[in-house]
Amino acid sequence: MLLYQDTAIFVYGFNHKLGSVQRDLNQLQAEKLLVGTVEALSAVGYRHNFGVGRNESLLSLATGPLSRALQRAREPRARNRYFPAEIMRELQLDHLPYFCSFASGCTGFMSLLGAAGGLLSPSSDERPVICVMADCMPPGDPYDMLQERILVSDQSSAFLVGREQCGYRLLGINYYSTTRTKVALVEIVKRAVQMIQDLAMSLGLDLNRSDVAVHYPNIFPDTWKMVTRYLRIAHVEHVIDGMPGRAHCMATDSVISLAKLHQSQEGRLHVVVNYGIGLHLAVCVLKEQAHDGPSL
Repeated sequence: MLLYQDTAIFVYGFNHKLGSVQRDLNQLQAEKLLVGTVEALSAVGYRHNFGVGRNESLLSLATGPLSRALQRAREPRARNRYFPAEIMRELQLDHLPYFCSFASGCTGFMSLLGAAGGLLSPSSDERPVICVMADCMPPGDPYDMLQERILVSDQSSAFLVGREQCGYRLLGINYYSTTRTKVALVEIVKRAVQMIQDLAMSLGLDLNRSDVAVHYPNIFPDTWKMVTRYLRIAHVEHVIDGMPGRAHCMATDSVISLAKLHQSQEGRLHVVVNYGIGLHLAVCVLKEQAHDGPSL
């Protein structure tokens, strides 16, 4: 558990890009890109996903969000702390120091928050950390897993973590991983509820007396409904955003929903839940600021 309530760290400048090719479930089945049935994925709530086109790649997905994040940083020397060196060469940023981590996937948003929060020590300079994520299916690989019933989209996203008081203030992170390959959904429910409650208690927050939005990834909707129900929060918004239209965008789900849900409601609490097959389960608490980002 990482606590930041006494450190002014803010998350803002959310950007994302999906693959350019939209397919519905029948198209995916016709192209032999499904493991399982159309009916099974449809029952979960999926309708479409996005994949890279012939002229797209993981690199081309990532350059757009990173470029826009650099513009929001307003500082030409702003550091890129995450992503392979190829994307930095693509954007002619070879002169910048960077930190690269591969603890990404579906819990990459939380991994980057933890890494960026550690880099922004009290003695560090005021330059923001730019965080970048990208995931792309290799050509011909199936999009879903037969047992988990997950449909994904190719995507990339970027956001900033810095000192400027805008977007969301980072209050704390709670992260749990296990080497077990199979974890029952009932354990995910119980552990997610406990992790959220423990983090709120450590931060001195009474969620039942607060206006709260809980952001979930676009997978297992019935599981997350149980988490929200067992939290027993009086004023809560249950957020699963765009699941039929864009499927599961891995860690970018969090970037998209946080960008859309910012309503300049000073002090509103946002609980973000990340889940990765394995089990990797992470939650963080963010406090909404009056402004969603710096002026360009």
